[in-house]
Amino acid sequence: MLNRYARAFFTRVITPFAVLLLRLRVSPDAVTLVGTAGVIGGALAFYPRGEFFWGTVVITLFVFSDLVDGTMARQSGLSSRWGAFLDSTLDRLADAAVFAGIALWFAGRGDDLLLCGIAIFCLASGQVVSYTKARGESIGLPVRVNGLVERAERLTITLVLTGLSGFTIFGVPHIDILLPIALWVVAVGSLVTLIQRVVTVRREAAEADAAASATDRGDKPDGTAPPGGTTERTPGSREA
Repeated sequence: MLNRYARAFFTRVITPFAVLLLRLRVSPDAVTLVGTAGVIGGALAFYPRGEFFWGTVVITLFVFSDLVDGTMARQSGLSSRWGAFLDSTLDRLADAAVFAGIALWFAGRGDDLLLCGIAIFCLASGQVVSYTKARGESIGLPVRVNGLVERAERLTITLVLTGLSGFTIFGVPHIDILLPIALWVVAVGSLVTLIQRVVTVRREAAEADAAASATDRGDKPDGTAPPGGTTERTPGSREA
C-alpha cells in the first residue's frame, strides 16, 4: 500500500544522491551491505538499552539505502537477479534485527514477557509473510495479492511509534503506550496479511492444478471434453 505512494516520492528525492554515489564509483551492492549493517547495528545497539528515539533515527537513515541502491541500479543499468536476491535477503535480516532489539528490551529491562513474545511474533510473521509470496511465485503462481501490512507498513508503523515512545519532550506519551500499540498493530496486520496470501495461493494452486488436469485429459479450457472424447481418467492422468 505505502509502496505505491511513498516509493515514487522518495525515489525522486534521493535520485541526485544516487547519481553522486555512482560518480564516486560506489556500487549498489555496497550500499545494500552498508545499509543493512547500519540497520542491524542501530537496532541491536540502541533498542535493547531502551534508547528508542536515537535508535530509530539511526535505523531510519540506513533504511533509505533500500531505495538508494535500487535507484543506483536503475540509473546505471546494473539491475540484476543477483542484486534483487541480495537486497531481499538482507531486508529480512534488517527487519529481524529491529524486532529482535525490541524483544531484547522487553526480555530485560522492559520486563514484559507478553510484549517480548509479541515482538518475536512480529519478527517471525514478517519473515513468513515474505516467504509465502516468494514460495508461491517459485512454484509458478502469480500470488495476486499484497495484503494489509507489507514490509513498508511494518517498518513505518514500528519505527514511527517506537521512535516517538522514546521522545518525551512536550509530554509525548512514553513507551508504556506507543510501543505496545505498534507491536499489536503489526502483529495483527501481519497475521491478516499471512492469511490473505495463504488463501490466495490456495485458490491459485487449485486453479492451476485444475487447468493442468484438464490439459492432461485433453479437455477444453472450460472443462468439457473434446468432440468424441471422454471425461474419464486415463491410467496415466494426474490426480485432481
